[in-house]
Amino acid sequence: MNTSKSGLPLTVKLLSLCNAYMYIGASMLITVSALIGFELAPDKRLTTLPLALQFFAIMCTSFPASLIMGKLGRKIGFLLAGGIGVVGASIAIWSILHGSFYGYCVATVCFGIFAGFANYYRFTAAEVVDSSNKSLAISFVMAGGVIAAFIGPNLAYWSSGMFSDHAFAGPFVVLMGVYILSMCTIAFADLPVLNTHIVKGDKSSRPLIELISQPIFIVAVACQMLGYGAMNFVMSSTPLAMDVHNYGMADTATVIQWHVVAMFAPSFVTGRLIKRLGIVPVLIAGALFGFASIAINLLAPISVANFVIALVSLGISWNFLYVGGTTLLTDAYSPAEKTRAQGVNDLIVFSTVTLTALTTGTVHHLWGWQVVNLMALPMLLIALIAILWLWMSHRSTLVQAT
Repeated sequence: MNTSKSGLPLTVKLLSLCNAYMYIGASMLITVSALIGFELAPDKRLTTLPLALQFFAIMCTSFPASLIMGKLGRKIGFLLAGGIGVVGASIAIWSILHGSFYGYCVATVCFGIFAGFANYYRFTAAEVVDSSNKSLAISFVMAGGVIAAFIGPNLAYWSSGMFSDHAFAGPFVVLMGVYILSMCTIAFADLPVLNTHIVKGDKSSRPLIELISQPIFIVAVACQMLGYGAMNFVMSSTPLAMDVHNYGMADTATVIQWHVVAMFAPSFVTGRLIKRLGIVPVLIAGALFGFASIAINLLAPISVANFVIALVSLGISWNFLYVGGTTLLTDAYSPAEKTRAQGVNDLIVFSTVTLTALTTGTVHHLWGWQVVNLMALPMLLIALIAILWLWMSHRSTLVQAT
């Protein structure tokens, strides 16, 4: 395994770059998907259905993707996913040029399948370093998303003129190239073979119900699930809220760009904060940043600046809860159990993300922006309670884990 001067393997660097490609695509889709849905949907209540189907596909893919990569290896799984992403981008271009809402929905399913595999970049990074550097490797891979913050929304904006009569078709030509770059990059990575020596009946592998009923597993999943759910619920509705107040694509792209910066830039320090302060303070900070974001959205005057501040706080919240929850999860299973544990984790997390994506458009259409924010509050509150409960009841275990 090649190792860089920073002490992290070259594979972690390549995984970080691939994660950047994934989130370049994701940020482009966040910028344009709700607007495409609004333009093409036969019923405006279906505006965020394409985005919801994308997350539904992630949910449905998560567990099978873990099993497939457990059988065939990480590299084959990631390459397969890239090919499906290219097919999805092709379908999206055709659908927009022909005004097909349901064709675009099929395309977003392909994007979701790609992401269902690509979400395992972070777990793969933890597998190529020693246990003391897991949080650093996970954080470094997530930090690759900073590239997406500066490139993704602006690519959506700059490429919107590629087809004179169809502003939303151009971004998907670019997205096709992003998926191809992802496949080329992962081809050079030295990825681990997943536990092919483990046989059925291995005593180090516990029954699934015992594995997922551990308090540390439950709280790790809850932090990722509820932190991601609250973030997605508010973020997905933001372009719609800005459109209601007559802000254009350039303003929306700016807000989403800084939101994505805030999602990933903390990753340069999140791993070190976990090692220095412990995982609980980082998780608590994540919940508090989420509360701050919602308070700004509810109480501050409507302006581009306040949208930026609120979405930056929301991005930091997501980072601390998602990276922290992922790191916590890696202490909940043995090598023999990781395929099932990771699969169940992502299945639960993206079930919640799917539900929030499916409902946020309807909630915003029927009741407005303030209700969207009020409905995100209980998710963050439950996450905070779960973190405090774990800390109070399992303090010694958490000290050993960090």
